[in-house]
Amino acid sequence: MKRREFLNGLMVGAAALGTSVAFRPMRSLAQEAAAKPSPKPRSLSVGYRSIEVRGRSARVFGLVGPDGTPGLTLDAGTEFDVALSSAIDQPTLIHWHGLTPPWAADGVPDNPAALLKPFETRRYTFPVGAGGTHWMHAHTLQEQNLLAAPLVVRTADDRKRDEQEVVVLLHDFSFQSAEELLAKLKGNAAPGAMPMAHGSMKGMSGLQHMMSGSDMAGMAMPGAGAIDLNDIDYDAYLANDRTLDDPEVVRVDKGGRVRLRIINGATATAFTVDTGHLSAELVAVDGQGVAPVTGTSFPVAMGQRLDIRLSLPGEAGAFPVLALREGAAERAGIILATAGAAVRKIAVEADAMGPVLGFDLEQRLRPVTPFASRAADRRFELSLTGDMAAYDWAIDGADGLVVKRGERIEVAIANRSMMAHPMHLHGHHFQVVAINGTPVAGAVRDTVLLPPMASVVLAFDADNPGRWPFHCHHLYHMATGMMAYVIYDGIG
Repeated sequence: MKRREFLNGLMVGAAALGTSVAFRPMRSLAQEAAAKPSPKPRSLSVGYRSIEVRGRSARVFGLVGPDGTPGLTLDAGTEFDVALSSAIDQPTLIHWHGLTPPWAADGVPDNPAALLKPFETRRYTFPVGAGGTHWMHAHTLQEQNLLAAPLVVRTADDRKRDEQEVVVLLHDFSFQSAEELLAKLKGNAAPGAMPMAHGSMKGMSGLQHMMSGSDMAGMAMPGAGAIDLNDIDYDAYLANDRTLDDPEVVRVDKGGRVRLRIINGATATAFTVDTGHLSAELVAVDGQGVAPVTGTSFPVAMGQRLDIRLSLPGEAGAFPVLALREGAAERAGIILATAGAAVRKIAVEADAMGPVLGFDLEQRLRPVTPFASRAADRRFELSLTGDMAAYDWAIDGADGLVVKRGERIEVAIANRSMMAHPMHLHGHHFQVVAINGTPVAGAVRDTVLLPPMASVVLAFDADNPGRWPFHCHHLYHMATGMMAYVIYDGIG
């Protein structure tokens, strides 16, 4: 797919083609016998809904399951058997972020499936895989207008635990359309319109102060004197569709345990999750278990997920869990509150700016189930580049990402730009095996953040044939060029 063709699909600017079809991988007879697809698929519907944002009504998209609640909750080891239907008047398609479906079911327009036409229904069936906190979203600019929802896969152990599960989907919201936001970033706004303000531009001294001990602080960054942390200042930042003007209050038990499933569904905003005075353990990232990391502050970039276990005190109270916008004062969040507890109002803007994301946490993560030790059969070297003034982003060296089934692949990525990039690989999980040149037995993920002028090495097994997107999960970086494909040999 050429870049222009991809952008046309991303913009959803042309009439969609395609028919209802069931997507199924090739499986052995034993696998077919073990799998028990339901005679009736679970329904999932794309539609319109209205929410209130800071006193104004907004028409946004919704993605709801059979009981009318956002998203889906499935059981590990079962069949993903979903009938996706559209009740909107424009073409769309949904990507199952964190799952590893067959390529035909991945949900990227024309790669290879066509967009879902208005009022069309399409059935997807494939093994759901292991448990984890995942999500689903449009792989078009519709993602900006809240076309996203949780996709949680629960294990038998999850169901046995004496824990209350709380899912939190974070988002950034604008009353302007994604097309208008992108035009302003590109400098193509209508005559008389104000250019897009690139928020939170920090000189190096400010960056080092905000990094608070990160390994990036003091790092030489040749060729640039400022880092752009946020290139869009949004109208609001949401947690489960709500701002801190009117946050969701979740009732919890005194002395109970809570498992937060945090999903950063924002299109262009990274956050730090702050659990305040509550004792917290990070137990999974991107749906993959990690050795517990204790703390109260956990970074989450666009596309990433965190599973955080909280232990509540034995007395009554209200306990905010906040998402602090990177390098800025705005925040979103929910309130955990016991019955009868007074819930105080929390200002949308804090007195201090949210931390800048670096590699502090990433360097500490160790997977519960690491990849088997194996030498790489093939290694690629990529560079992330960009021109902030022209708003043009690229992955240099990505033209030849051709792999063969069964190979262990390593991808070394160096970020040569002055913005961070959360890089997401479809159809696979990878392990972080080096950070800034130092080997690590790092986390198993599907999305890893590269801060400015930083590098990582990722390893994955080529076990899912297809033509798989590998891209920045900042929507507007992806839309302006930071998109590549891992292509299995023999697939055009």
